[in-house]
Amino acid sequence: MSVESTGWGTLLIVAVMALVTLATRWGGVFVMSYVPIGPRVRRFIAAMSGSVLVAVLAPMAAQGDLGARAALATTALVMLVLKKPLPAIAAGIVAAALFRQF
Repeated sequence: MSVESTGWGTLLIVAVMALVTLATRWGGVFVMSYVPIGPRVRRFIAAMSGSVLVAVLAPMAAQGDLGARAALATTALVMLVLKKPLPAIAAGIVAAALFRQF
Protein backbone atom coordinates (compact mmCIF):
# COMPACT_ATOMS: atom_id res chain seq x y z
CA MET A 1 0.00 0.00 0.00
CA SER A 2 1.28 3.46 -0.73
CA VAL A 3 -0.07 6.85 0.25
CA GLU A 4 0.71 9.98 -1.69
CA SER A 5 2.79 12.27 0.52
CA THR A 6 1.35 15.47 -0.93
CA GLY A 7 -1.96 17.15 -0.26
CA TRP A 8 -4.36 15.11 1.85
CA GLY A 9 -1.97 12.16 1.96
CA THR A 10 0.24 13.96 4.48
CA LEU A 11 -2.73 14.66 6.73
CA LEU A 12 -3.79 11.02 6.47
CA ILE A 13 -0.30 9.81 7.44
CA VAL A 14 -0.17 12.13 10.46
CA ALA A 15 -3.69 11.09 11.55
CA VAL A 16 -2.84 7.39 11.33
CA MET A 17 0.39 7.93 13.31
CA ALA A 18 -1.56 9.85 15.97
CA LEU A 19 -4.13 7.05 16.24
CA VAL A 20 -1.44 4.38 16.55
CA THR A 21 0.33 6.43 19.23
CA LEU A 22 -2.90 6.89 21.20
CA ALA A 23 -3.78 3.20 20.84
CA THR A 24 -0.42 2.07 22.21
CA ARG A 25 -0.53 4.52 25.10
CA TRP A 26 -4.12 3.75 26.07
CA GLY A 27 -3.55 0.05 25.44
CA GLY A 28 -0.64 0.02 27.86
CA VAL A 29 -2.72 1.70 30.55
CA PHE A 30 -5.58 -0.74 29.89
CA VAL A 31 -3.34 -3.81 30.11
CA MET A 32 -1.56 -2.56 33.23
CA SER A 33 -4.92 -2.02 34.95
CA TYR A 34 -5.14 -5.84 35.14
CA VAL A 35 -1.60 -6.32 36.52
CA PRO A 36 -1.21 -6.14 40.28
CA ILE A 37 1.64 -3.77 41.14
CA GLY A 38 3.74 -5.69 43.63
CA PRO A 39 7.42 -5.38 44.53
CA ARG A 40 8.48 -7.56 41.61
CA VAL A 41 6.58 -5.47 39.03
CA ARG A 42 7.94 -2.26 40.57
CA ARG A 43 11.52 -3.56 40.22
CA PHE A 44 10.82 -4.54 36.60
CA ILE A 45 9.44 -1.09 35.75
CA ALA A 46 12.39 0.63 37.45
CA ALA A 47 14.92 -1.56 35.60
CA MET A 48 13.11 -1.12 32.28
CA SER A 49 13.56 2.66 32.25
CA GLY A 50 17.31 2.31 32.72
CA SER A 51 17.61 -0.34 30.04
CA VAL A 52 15.73 1.84 27.54
CA LEU A 53 18.12 4.70 28.30
CA VAL A 54 21.14 2.45 27.72
CA ALA A 55 19.62 1.15 24.48
CA VAL A 56 19.26 4.73 23.23
CA LEU A 57 22.73 5.88 24.30
CA ALA A 58 24.86 2.82 23.49
CA PRO A 59 24.79 3.30 19.69
CA MET A 60 25.76 6.94 20.14
CA ALA A 61 28.67 5.94 22.35
CA ALA A 62 29.82 3.29 19.87
CA GLN A 63 29.26 5.09 16.57
CA GLY A 64 28.93 8.77 17.48
CA ASP A 65 31.50 11.43 16.79
CA LEU A 66 33.85 12.82 19.43
CA GLY A 67 31.33 15.53 20.32
CA ALA A 68 28.74 12.89 21.21
CA ARG A 69 31.25 10.94 23.25
CA ALA A 70 32.36 14.09 25.08
CA ALA A 71 28.72 14.86 25.87
CA LEU A 72 28.12 11.35 27.19
CA ALA A 73 31.27 11.41 29.33
CA THR A 74 30.49 14.87 30.70
CA THR A 75 26.91 13.91 31.48
CA ALA A 76 28.01 10.75 33.26
CA LEU A 77 30.66 12.58 35.28
CA VAL A 78 28.32 15.39 36.37
CA MET A 79 25.61 12.85 37.23
CA LEU A 80 28.03 10.88 39.39
CA VAL A 81 29.17 14.03 41.21
CA LEU A 82 25.87 15.92 41.63
CA LYS A 83 23.37 13.05 41.37
CA LYS A 84 20.90 15.39 39.65
CA PRO A 85 19.82 14.73 36.05
CA LEU A 86 19.01 18.27 34.87
CA PRO A 87 22.47 19.79 35.49
CA ALA A 88 24.05 16.65 34.03
CA ILE A 89 22.02 16.92 30.84
CA ALA A 90 22.77 20.64 30.57
CA ALA A 91 26.49 19.99 31.03
CA GLY A 92 26.40 17.31 28.33
CA ILE A 93 24.70 19.67 25.88
CA VAL A 94 27.24 22.41 26.61
CA ALA A 95 30.12 19.94 26.23
CA ALA A 96 28.85 18.77 22.84
CA ALA A 97 28.32 22.34 21.66
CA LEU A 98 31.75 23.49 22.78
CA PHE A 99 33.49 20.44 21.36
CA ARG A 100 31.81 20.86 17.99
CA GLN A 101 32.42 24.62 17.95
CA PHE A 102 36.20 24.24 18.20
